Amino acid sequence: MMEASEENHVDVELSEEEAVSKEEQSNAGDGPAHPDDTDAAVETDQSEDISTPPQLTGTVVILGSNKTPASEKFQRVRKWSITKYKCTRQALSEKLGRGSKTVDLELEPRLELLKDDRQRYDHMTKLAQSLANQLAQFSVTQKSLGEAFTELSSKSPELYVEFGVNAEAQKYLSKSTETLSAAIGAFTADMNTLVNKTIEDTMINAKQYEAIRIEYDAYRVDLEELNMEPRDTNTLPKFEDAQKNFQIQRDRYQKVRDDLSVKVKLLEENRVKVLHNHLWLLHSAVAADSISSHSFLEQNMRRAESLKNPRLDSSSWLEES
Repeated sequence: MMEASEENHVDVELSEEEAVSKEEQSNAGDGPAHPDDTDAAVETDQSEDISTPPQLTGTVVILGSNKTPASEKFQRVRKWSITKYKCTRQALSEKLGRGSKTVDLELEPRLELLKDDRQRYDHMTKLAQSLANQLAQFSVTQKSLGEAFTELSSKSPELYVEFGVNAEAQKYLSKSTETLSAAIGAFTADMNTLVNKTIEDTMINAKQYEAIRIEYDAYRVDLEELNMEPRDTNTLPKFEDAQKNFQIQRDRYQKVRDDLSVKVKLLEENRVKVLHNHLWLLHSAVAADSISSHSFLEQNMRRAESLKNPRLDSSSWLEES
């Protein structure tokens, strides 16, 4: 019996070895697997493992950065608000006569003079424009009057000389007045350019200078107040920060002041040259109008005397009767 069981066990092992050998032969018959395919399969499995992140559950805390757009905007608004408050306080203290004020003894009197000149030039320009408009209307009236004289001259044979002389005089004066009105209009246009563009541009810069000056004084007052306080670990950082801001504002104020001073000097030189030329042109136009009108009227009077109406020398009806 023992021998029979051993033989059966040997037969089972042989049958298992034959099955394994047959399976290997069948795999060999199908062809060996390509190594690249095997690697690709391995890489695909790895990529699938990598591309699928583990899903997190629960509450996650995300740390924020201090330099976000919202925080930067908030800091800018905060800085602007502080500066605005300082400037408003400084301006009110100056108006109430309680605060100190930085005054440039050379620049600010020139700005006041320029402001006064601008007002006077503007008033003169408006008067000149009004005169030009009135002369233009006067020229139209003279022309209409000359046409009326011409019509009456043709319809009144006994007075054709008198009507004709006045018609020629009014027509000539109408043209002369129109020319003078155009000359004054050109003077007005040049003055408008000087007053409303050149000088106004400098006045705008002067307003900007005044705003920067107030801001500079506001930071200067803050620094002076902190300088009077005792120094300790709490006030020292504030003092250093105030000193830094004061230096920035001081450099900015000095730069704007120097630029404005140069601009005012150039404006003064340009203003004198421009007014010199335009005023002489205006005077020449008025003089030419007056001289030409006077000369024409004298010639017209001599011509009228040579063209006396013969009917005026004849006796009247009462004399004949």
